Amino acid sequence: MAWQEGLRKRKKTGGKKRPYRTKRLRDAGNAPIETEHGDTVRKIESGRSGIEKAKLVKETYVNVSDPSSGRAERLEILSVVENPANVDYNRRGVITKGTIVRTERGLARIVSRPGQDGVLNAVFYEEE
Repeated sequence: MAWQEGLRKRKKTGGKKRPYRTKRLRDAGNAPIETEHGDTVRKIESGRSGIEKAKLVKETYVNVSDPSSGRAERLEILSVVENPANVDYNRRGVITKGTIVRTERGLARIVSRPGQDGVLNAVFYEEE
């Protein structure tokens, strides 16, 4: 958005700066999807070049892998423990990459980007 940055400023004479071009379709963006705990809801959005993105709005289960054994299993999310990405996300229980969730078999850290990938993947997490 570099061409828009100086438009809110005025000229030295006090006159208003006019945009040298209008907005283009490629300049448009989308609001981030804030994944929450709940019954599974996915949202399909069309991106550029006809690409479709599956975005995860709500999810109950997480795919957790065990690095020591190399096995993965689908476990139910009991609660969101901590989200280091944002204090507000931490309070509201939003799930992003790096979030720590409580499952039936212990704590797990999210390693996927649910708002981008449309899936919740995690690895088991040991507290220090």
